[in-house]
Amino acid sequence: MTTEERLEILEQELARATRRNYWFLAGLGLAVGLLAVGWLFTGFVTRTVKEVRASKFILLDENGKTRASLSVLGDGPALGLLDENGKPRAVLSEYKEGSGLGLYDENGKPRAVLLVSRIGTNLSMYDENGKGRANLGVDKDGPSLGLLDENGKNRAALVMDKDGPRLALADENEKVRAGLAALKDGPKLALADENGKNRAALTVDMKEGTFLVFVDEKGKPRAMLVHLKDGTGLLFADENGKPIWSAPR
Repeated sequence: MTTEERLEILEQELARATRRNYWFLAGLGLAVGLLAVGWLFTGFVTRTVKEVRASKFILLDENGKTRASLSVLGDGPALGLLDENGKPRAVLSEYKEGSGLGLYDENGKPRAVLLVSRIGTNLSMYDENGKGRANLGVDKDGPSLGLLDENGKNRAALVMDKDGPRLALADENEKVRAGLAALKDGPKLALADENGKNRAALTVDMKEGTFLVFVDEKGKPRAMLVHLKDGTGLLFADENGKPIWSAPR
């Protein structure tokens, strides 16, 4: 092989090496550039935002539908969560008198509402028609529980105060028909007619004894069974409440 042929081969190898180095350097430059862009992008995304000021925030899903809203209403801020049909399902709000949380069903009707105010705390629960069926509250006097029927009539109430617990049961006309109390001086049971008038009462007095009284529709006691420390007695009275027979005499 002549000297000219060797030089030609060396020139060809040098040219190929130069091209390889060019593409390597170009690829390295591109990689470095991509790394720099990635670093800049990452720095932009992960950079902490110390403060954002706005009067309203709207959160959208992948279909562009509103799913959450944070805004300031007349009395205070409110956060609302909506389902895919645009129905409100939860609302958290703060107002002048306190704060509240409302939970709604798929038809947009309230099912539970929690309110906290200066008066106290109240939890109301509703049926599928949006009618109130139960109320649980706590105020300065103590806790209370109320149950309502499908017509919104008060049918049962349980109250706890400084005197003790009391339970009242009412009919469809909201007339109290039965009452049970456990007071400081002893338990009491009262049964009433459709007019709300007491017709029978059972009382246990911690000091005196036990009394069972039957009353007519005019409110006159007609019969009484008494158990005292010194014995038991039975008394019957006329329509004017005057005793007509008793035992022992």
